[in-house]
Amino acid sequence: MFVAGNAMMALAKLVSLVAQLYVFALIGRVIVSWVNADPYNPIVRFLVRVTDPLLDRIRRFIPPLAGLDFSPLIAILVMQILIQGFLVDTLRDLALRLG
Repeated sequence: MFVAGNAMMALAKLVSLVAQLYVFALIGRVIVSWVNADPYNPIVRFLVRVTDPLLDRIRRFIPPLAGLDFSPLIAILVMQILIQGFLVDTLRDLALRLG
């Protein structure tokens, strides 16, 4: 069970890292939208390509209000609560029980 516990802990750390990187991508996307960056810039295109699938789903339920798009804020909150607060903690607890 020691190996399974270590594997589960590694998975928890990987999920946490990917979630944090995605939050940074969302923050980068917000900053890019504020400064009106060149849409043909490869970094801007990458940020749009990575973040649009999640943001578009959120925008279906909560459209921009008075010209303000709250979808990145909601996405960050969901990532922090569901992924970091629930999934990662659950994987860590499971790893500690297995180890």
